Amino acid sequence: MGDAPEANSEAPEIAPEAVKKQRPYGKRNPNAVIEERRKRLYKRQLTGLPVRQLVLDHADREGIGEVTAWRDWDEVKRWNEEDWSKDRESIVSRLQAMRMRAIDAAIRKGQIGSAQLLMRDLGAVVGEVAPEAQAAAAPQLAIVVEDKRSKTE
Repeated sequence: MGDAPEANSEAPEIAPEAVKKQRPYGKRNPNAVIEERRKRLYKRQLTGLPVRQLVLDHADREGIGEVTAWRDWDEVKRWNEEDWSKDRESIVSRLQAMRMRAIDAAIRKGQIGSAQLLMRDLGAVVGEVAPEAQAAAAPQLAIVVEDKRSKTE
């Protein structure tokens, strides 16, 4: 038996490293390109521009159509909702810690008015009501009507 291909009835074995996995649409994976483009829009939203302006700027900068830019915005909006649902549990404790640091800094700098306002906000969160707010609240009236007809029998 020779080494010539016509002498071998078996197909030559190909090493797994030699087999290349074909990526769709050429050398650059379009899903990765789209993802990176959407990440840039996600970062850009922190500039505070209105949504329409963000989307139009995104379309200009990336060289894409407005419809595609709006599709990217829909995905970024979904990411924002996911982020908020993940952060919702810890946001109150984080806000409280920020308030406490701000109160401490205001007192150290002698900004008593700022500290007072921050403490009032902190008290409102925990359910403390200032005496002025209690005095300003309208009195509550509860009227209960009893049915006397059923008692006279």
